[in-house]
Amino acid sequence: MSALPVSSIRALADLHPKPSNLKFQYGTAGFRTLGSTLESVMFRVGVLAGLRSKKLDGKTIGVMDNGVKLVDPRGEMLEASWEGHATVLANAADTDAFIEAVENLVKTMKIDVSKPSRVVYARDTRPSGPQLIASLEDGFQAINVEARNAGVTTTPILHYLVRAINTKGTKDAYGEDSEEGYMNKLSSAFKKLIAGKPASPPLIVDCANGVGAQAAAELSAYLGETLPLILHNTATTAPGALNNACGADFVKTQQKPPPSLASHLKPGQRACSLDGDADRLMYYYLDERSQFRMLDGDKIAALVAAFIGDLVKAAGLDGQVRVGIVQTAYANGGSTKYLSERLPVRCVSTGVKHLHHAAEHYDIGVYFEANGHGTVLFSPETLKKFAEHQPSTPAQSTAVNHLVNLTQLINQTVGDALSDMLFVEVVLAHKSYSGFEWDSLYVDLPNRLVKVVVADRNIFKTTDAERRLVSPPGLQARIDELVGKYDSGRAFVRPSGTEDVVRVYAEARGKAQADELAFRVAGMVYDETGGDLAQRPVEFL
Repeated sequence: MSALPVSSIRALADLHPKPSNLKFQYGTAGFRTLGSTLESVMFRVGVLAGLRSKKLDGKTIGVMDNGVKLVDPRGEMLEASWEGHATVLANAADTDAFIEAVENLVKTMKIDVSKPSRVVYARDTRPSGPQLIASLEDGFQAINVEARNAGVTTTPILHYLVRAINTKGTKDAYGEDSEEGYMNKLSSAFKKLIAGKPASPPLIVDCANGVGAQAAAELSAYLGETLPLILHNTATTAPGALNNACGADFVKTQQKPPPSLASHLKPGQRACSLDGDADRLMYYYLDERSQFRMLDGDKIAALVAAFIGDLVKAAGLDGQVRVGIVQTAYANGGSTKYLSERLPVRCVSTGVKHLHHAAEHYDIGVYFEANGHGTVLFSPETLKKFAEHQPSTPAQSTAVNHLVNLTQLINQTVGDALSDMLFVEVVLAHKSYSGFEWDSLYVDLPNRLVKVVVADRNIFKTTDAERRLVSPPGLQARIDELVGKYDSGRAFVRPSGTEDVVRVYAEARGKAQADELAFRVAGMVYDETGGDLAQRPVEFL
């Protein structure tokens, strides 16, 4: 068993010293902080990715510079236990401490460093990219990683590549391991799924001036006239343009379309916004009175989950294939009621990893966060059932073919705005829905999210998928008493995972009631901690 190349690690680590005043934390989205502070982290992630690959017998690991995240062999998020190792390595004070941390990791995890290590890596369009990638490549060089540069691409495409590389030539082959392979897989499945349907009217796509603009332009060329895309906010090289008054997060939080679309969006026309790295999606339209109507992750989940459930029944697989929905406490009560009348619904703690893992327990698991991040997972057993099923009627045969094509259309590795966009368009084409009919599936309960800045968020402890407080003592009982006074009232309090704030979510039958309930619960939190109310509902300023 060979030894770690300590001298090589030392020489290159010295080129990327850790800023002494910063503490880094690896979370669901990787290391999320300013690119200008991440040079040392990128180097150390390069080393870590190499070690992760060695631990997994040379399977290919992915690294993305956006958020600095690692991707495991099946395209999934980094195994949770390794998040801690990433944090330890990133925070080692100097080169000696870093080498000691690496040696401890190798010993603790019994990593055979003589094994090969393979990594595929990519970056987005941010100006910090080239410098960060150079630091990452030094990390690869330090422990002799066989690295493949996937260039500038979206986070979901990198996840796709990792799975495609690791399954190449096997019965589980996910697709051709290139960006062209991704485009071809999605566009081919889309064309099969809408064959024979009336042509879709053009779709306006806000690309958030991010890397999704490049991928959307490529995808548009593959789709041709089967789905005309009108791309906006594609200024990927303009300083400060990324997510500036555009993108999925802007639409969700501001509850209005990007100002740049004001002269383009006509009543009844569909539009959607990607986020900066194209893993979240928000749909919307203007009604006949030119009022903005948002179709968020909850609306997407309702649309696609019901469609899948109907296909499973039409295929004659009802009872053999279990379809389930996974939500968080932030899911609108209107969506939960609509879905639970049709399919099993489970609520889990906030965070993609919780949603993804829970979805894996169903034969077909659908999850979408209200912010527009989500996907659909098909179990290996379910794929086998689709392949072996003997339809007894032409209608059953058609439904099975649709399900098989959906497994090709949906990026099952991670939430993918472009893949999800095509899925939505398939359902709208099959149902002959406009935005209005889609929006009419259920009525969202008015809601309000308030943030309270507190001295110590750790005194707030939750249970029941973060929907109920167990600490501070007595606060939940007071919240329950208050909620009971509002028609369709619901409220919960949860501490932020990253900053000293507590988030209060409330919903009720009317907007004024939802605002009032949120403000009153926030007031209880404020009284409990002597904190500061931040972002108060505008009616109460």
